[in-house]
Amino acid sequence: MDSKTIGQFVPLILIFVIFYFLLIRPQQRKVKEHKTMVEAIGRGDMVIAGGGFIGKVVRVLEDDKVELEISDNVVVKIIKSSISAVVSKTEPK
Repeated sequence: MDSKTIGQFVPLILIFVIFYFLLIRPQQRKVKEHKTMVEAIGRGDMVIAGGGFIGKVVRVLEDDKVELEISDNVVVKIIKSSISAVVSKTEPK
C-alpha cells in the first residue's frame, strides 16, 4: 500500500472514532448504569415504571419481575427492566 491509499482511509477512521466517542460509548455506559440500578432494586423502594406508573416495590420475584403497589390494595407485576428510575431507596436493615 502506498501513502495515497492509506490517506483515503484516514477520514473513514476518524468518522468511526468520532461515532464511537459520541454515540456508542455513552450508550454503553447508560445501559450499564440502568442494569446496575435494576439489580439494586429492593423491597420498599419507590420507583417509576416505563409506563409512567409510580409505585412502591412490595416484593422482588424470580424471573426478573417485581410486584409494584401503585395504589392502596392495587398490586401489579412488572418486569424489572421496565423500571426507568428509582425515586427513593429504603435503607437495608
